[in-house]
Amino acid sequence: MTQVSVKKLNTVGGHQDCVYVLERGPEPHQFFSAGADGVVALWDLNDMETGRMIAKVPSSVYALCYYPERNALIVGQNMDGLHIIDWENKKELGSIKLSPVAIFDIKVVKDRIIVAQGSGEVYILDIKTLEKLHVIRDSEMSARTLSISPLNGHLAVGYSDNSVRIYRLKDWSLVHEIEAHNNSVFSVRYSPDGRFLVSGSRDAKLKIWDVIDGYTLKESVAAHMYAINHIEFSPDSKHFVTCSMDKSIKVWDASTYQLLKVIDKARHAGHGTSVNKLLWTAHNDLLISASDDRSISIWDIKF
Repeated sequence: MTQVSVKKLNTVGGHQDCVYVLERGPEPHQFFSAGADGVVALWDLNDMETGRMIAKVPSSVYALCYYPERNALIVGQNMDGLHIIDWENKKELGSIKLSPVAIFDIKVVKDRIIVAQGSGEVYILDIKTLEKLHVIRDSEMSARTLSISPLNGHLAVGYSDNSVRIYRLKDWSLVHEIEAHNNSVFSVRYSPDGRFLVSGSRDAKLKIWDVIDGYTLKESVAAHMYAINHIEFSPDSKHFVTCSMDKSIKVWDASTYQLLKVIDKARHAGHGTSVNKLLWTAHNDLLISASDDRSISIWDIKF
């Protein structure tokens, strides 16, 4: 089995409440964070002690999306709507009110903003005008997570009705409906080559779906003790990580789906509460984790 070494490089506070989201920044060494305190912060992996606030909204933030083509940061404010931020000048470029529910995920593809909402609706907006171009209404239960595969032209949406639904990016039509889990689907991620879709759920199961074979189930793994909150692939695509309400981060082989390492409080001075989000950066392959314990940790993982 592959030998894996893990070293925690840093842990920082900064936020005054649970940290729910991490998002890539303009440069490989930069990233954004946000959470229950409504603060959106920018961090530099080369100097983690000088994180700075970019924006502050009145309620929790579960979703951020940085869109490099327009150098814009999109902030999802719970119970309100979207804010598009000029992060460099700390200026709002535009905003739109949506349904008065939680915003769980945001993605952008070809100037189209895709928003997953607690109402079950998935909004498609024009990033320039914020015009509503389309609304997907296939469930009355929360749309929790989004993943885009440009190679397949597909959008995967994980719902709290335990299903994963696949849509065509060109016209938002439904391609597949998968009865994926026994509980809410909290994370879906396409493998970087577009060959597989990985899903994680409140049922603590990790499932791998074969995209080429019509999204048939390839593997099911009892991955964690409690809900899987997020899945993230490594920059070289050879590994992926999961994080959970069980306070752990787990490292997996992306080709065999074997568990390679468990990162937790007992073994690596990990988080003391639920680990909510992961970001595996191209900056020295450093992994970032965010938790209910209000902290952000930086991990150096070597294979």
